[in-house]
Amino acid sequence: MTRIGTSDLDVFPLALGGNVFGWTADRDASFAILDAFHAGGGNFIDTADSYSAWVPGHTGGESERIIGEWLASRNHTGVTVATKVSQHPEYKGLAAANVRAAAEASLERLGVESIDLYYAHFDDAETPLEETVAAFGQLVSDGLVRYTAVSNYSADRIREWVRIARDLGVAEPVAVQPHYNLVHRETENDIIPVAEEFHLGVVPYFALAKGFLTGKYRSTDAEADGHSSPRAAAAATYATPQGLQILEVMERIGAAHDVPLASVALAWLRAKPAVVAPIASASTLAQVPALLAGATTDLTADEVAELDDVSEWTPADM
Repeated sequence: MTRIGTSDLDVFPLALGGNVFGWTADRDASFAILDAFHAGGGNFIDTADSYSAWVPGHTGGESERIIGEWLASRNHTGVTVATKVSQHPEYKGLAAANVRAAAEASLERLGVESIDLYYAHFDDAETPLEETVAAFGQLVSDGLVRYTAVSNYSADRIREWVRIARDLGVAEPVAVQPHYNLVHRETENDIIPVAEEFHLGVVPYFALAKGFLTGKYRSTDAEADGHSSPRAAAAATYATPQGLQILEVMERIGAAHDVPLASVALAWLRAKPAVVAPIASASTLAQVPALLAGATTDLTADEVAELDDVSEWTPADM
């Protein structure tokens, strides 16, 4: 287990992404995935109130509802659930009243007394940051939320959030959730330093680069390569000659540890400064073992350095 920032939340070093629940994984498949993750030692689940509002006929909150039903049916204790606010169709933005209403709605769907980790999902330039920070602080004071966090915020805005929280005497964020993986390393230039400065746990999303780092995309033309999933086209953009070089190194390292590429990608992230638990999702039960192995495989310093070197140029820069 590992601790999130300055909190007392001790979590498995991998967060199971809930974005697929109710979308590419129906209720039964989601329950099976959650069961397997928990059986493998997993106790950290990441979702958002907006998942999966983009699906025709959905309204948002489908993922939270499934997670809540699973928690209730299994009666598990010690499971840490993180969710987010600002993107739900009915609760857009981070105005104080909206933050409160969204948190209450998430609590109802999750069926819990308090949200373990509550993220501001995306920055809201229309709302004064002081208002948002005070609203998050009030949620903690009132017991609706245990700890606060930010996602997709710039380093400058994170610093400003912490300054305001200190001025107001309210809860400071304990985690930050950025886009970070072997083919998207810009986070190392700005977010990692601010996370280290304020002792924030880093919980990276897109840890597998939308599936590219599983090795299943070897051509920039996903459809011609036999893939038609919702993320296939985006993932395939990384399949440049340089991107394929990264996969070659990952394959060699994976063979040395007898684990799949996905496990290597997650293990590399876990080895980086301030990273607490990468986020990765599974749409099928068969994908869970690779995620669990990514949380328990420790790369050598030489292996981390080799992956650092081969990914110094990243397809995301193009």
